[in-house]
Amino acid sequence: MERLLVLARHGQSEWNLKNLFTGWKDPGLTELGVEEARAAGRRLKAKGVQFDVAFTSDLTRAQRTCALILEELGQSGLPTHADAALNERDYGDLSGLNKDDARAKWGEEQVHVWRRSYDVPPPGGESLKDTVARVLPYTMREILPRVMRGERVLVAAHGNSLRALVMVLDGLTTETIPGLELHTGVPLVYRLKDDTTVASKEVLDRD
Repeated sequence: MERLLVLARHGQSEWNLKNLFTGWKDPGLTELGVEEARAAGRRLKAKGVQFDVAFTSDLTRAQRTCALILEELGQSGLPTHADAALNERDYGDLSGLNKDDARAKWGEEQVHVWRRSYDVPPPGGESLKDTVARVLPYTMREILPRVMRGERVLVAAHGNSLRALVMVLDGLTTETIPGLELHTGVPLVYRLKDDTTVASKEVLDRD
């Protein structure tokens, strides 16, 4: 039985390009972001990957990435579930701010703590710990049971919501996970054993 779980961060968004904190704001993909998503689909296709079901967030950039990947795979009609549980971390008062402007206002060290600590939230927003606390229950309830039944699952979401899944799958600690960088449009292909541990992991990086 194939227990396939593929994680893909959305392609570059308009606010990624402008170096803005995005969080729950909803900008679309740039032209590069569209191409990153399509290229991710092509790399999966080259590996012979097909899916039975897809999951994504409530945000446009992830939904569009999901749709573009499936289009490249010839699976545009695939059942796809969108849920806010998979949304990006909420950056609160930082949302919409240029990262350099935020450093000028609060200081480089404070902004670094908000971005890269595990349990310190920015004002009005979520920490990575908060994000994990909503992503993992949804995953355990909706996604993992499908994988363990042998369904091939795509999750197209965001850097921080996917960090929560990678932390569990890769056995990372709360000290190491904040520093993990997940690149836009680069699928992580997991195959799981019958005890939910990882049998293999492949990063389909850009050429």
